[in-house]
Amino acid sequence: MSSTVAPIMTTGVNRRILSAVSAVTAAALVVKIAAMAKEFTVAGIFGRSDALEAFFAAALIPGLLVNLISESMNQALVPTLVRLRGCEGRDRAQRLLSSSMLCNCLLLLTTSVVMAISAKLFFPLIGSHFPAPKLNLAVHLFYGLLPVVVLTGIASNFTAVLNTEGRFALPALAPIVTPLAIIAIVPLFAIRLGIWVMVWTSVAGAIIHTVWVGGMMGASGYRIMPRWCGIDESTRVVARQYGTLIVSGLVASGGLLVDQSMAAMLPAGSVSALVYAGRFVSVALALLGGAVSSAAAPLFSEMVARKDWNGCDRCLRNWAWTSAAAATLVAAGLIFGAHLLVRVTFQHGVFGPQDSSAVSAVLVMYALQIPFFVCSRVFYRFLLAMRRADLVLYCGLLNLALDVVLNVVLMRWLGVAGIALATSLWTVSTLIVLCYWSWRVLPKGDPALPNLRG
Repeated sequence: MSSTVAPIMTTGVNRRILSAVSAVTAAALVVKIAAMAKEFTVAGIFGRSDALEAFFAAALIPGLLVNLISESMNQALVPTLVRLRGCEGRDRAQRLLSSSMLCNCLLLLTTSVVMAISAKLFFPLIGSHFPAPKLNLAVHLFYGLLPVVVLTGIASNFTAVLNTEGRFALPALAPIVTPLAIIAIVPLFAIRLGIWVMVWTSVAGAIIHTVWVGGMMGASGYRIMPRWCGIDESTRVVARQYGTLIVSGLVASGGLLVDQSMAAMLPAGSVSALVYAGRFVSVALALLGGAVSSAAAPLFSEMVARKDWNGCDRCLRNWAWTSAAAATLVAAGLIFGAHLLVRVTFQHGVFGPQDSSAVSAVLVMYALQIPFFVCSRVFYRFLLAMRRADLVLYCGLLNLALDVVLNVVLMRWLGVAGIALATSLWTVSTLIVLCYWSWRVLPKGDPALPNLRG
């Protein structure tokens, strides 16, 4: 590749990433505004009640299952799907997609059934200090939320495929249906149905979300046809990467479960404080980290398929610094405006000044992670494009150990805010490890592809 071609190609890729990031950020901002309005509505009705804490505990597992099964599948599938479509045509890519969709659906269904059967065994670990009625309610709410696992998992798969086609805005906007449903329905039926109204509206929103993105994927040229098309080299590559990413996802999920279970050991209301504060930070992570990650994934895959190492190098440098700078500004805004933000957003109804102080303290500690997390997503997506999921797994194992140790130490000092600080500290190690390995595996001017394991 000549020195005149590489910069032009890199400029084009940077523009595509910027366009995709802008589209995803705009759509995600609208969704997050709706989600925050939903939290405002829910907080005013349920406060930090036992019923709401039981719902938060019940909703934790479905979200983790979707990330574990479908997001891992998407991350393993996208690099190979992009390569096949570019090198062997859309029909060959459709065969791989059909097999992957079938496996994804079967895994979602099977895991949901297994988790339903074993719920009464693992929920005492999540809510270790919940009284018996609260724990029993959490288990039953979990049963009601299980359809969300299958529906959202399928929608996630559709969204990843649409991203490879350059469609970012509408797929990123589709999740808005769930918070809008909660805002419209919960105030009307909360007295009659209690906390169960949250379950029914969540399921209804997941159905609409899945139908919406499914229709978009069908219109993009890929058929919604889950069927087994046999084993070949591409399916073996996806399967090997998927297996590693599943384990990595289990490790990451373990960290979230550790945080929630340790928060349940603290005084009542600690779990809600952790969740409410996390909602604000999740907005920043979705708008910045999620947008950069979604946009970079197919484009890094294209550059790796072309063996455009100069382009990869420039994009890594440009987007690491750009994302870190933007995220630092957002983090500073959340830290200095934490108390005002929580008070304005949540303090009404049964959510009082003491609740605002508790949540804002947690928010300050959580917000410290934002620059490190967002920047690390650039290197994370590059390593997956290079099919080095094993390095992501090693990083996750290190972080889980750090999370446990830091939680034990810091929660004794700062209470639930210490758990949030522990999360922020291990994101620093994530960035360091992923950055180091990205430069190690990136070939330097060599057209061969060393350090690439299928």
